[in-house]
Amino acid sequence: MHPNDGRVVSNFIIQALNNEDISVFGKGDQTRSFCFVSDLIRGMTSLMNSEDQFIGPVNIGNPHEISIFELAETIIELTNSKSKIIHNPLPVDDPVRRCPDISLAQEKLNWTPKISLKEGLEITVSYFDNLLKKAANGAFN
Repeated sequence: MHPNDGRVVSNFIIQALNNEDISVFGKGDQTRSFCFVSDLIRGMTSLMNSEDQFIGPVNIGNPHEISIFELAETIIELTNSKSKIIHNPLPVDDPVRRCPDISLAQEKLNWTPKISLKEGLEITVSYFDNLLKKAANGAFN
């Protein structure tokens, strides 16, 4: 992941590691679900190796939902950040809920995600912390 890719996880982690305010849209009660990359790859590999008759489509994701506000709080806690959560106006087109139905993946691929949100965030925080340290030492372009 690039530190400035514009995605919520990377944005929040970079802001928290830099002790910057974390921007949440609206009250932050909209929910999202996050799937760690190794689980996604395992799911895609399972689909590629599935029986020839099953070609999809199939949702590969993590059905565990978390509110954006809770995500910000969790990342602040994991990074020991002094960041504050600030609220910006909610964009008109911001979905209230995003959560995949993985029942078909469970049935046809015998697949479910294994990495918990907390474990995935810990790995991702470590990744970005190291990336920022390299950048501070001039090793990142």
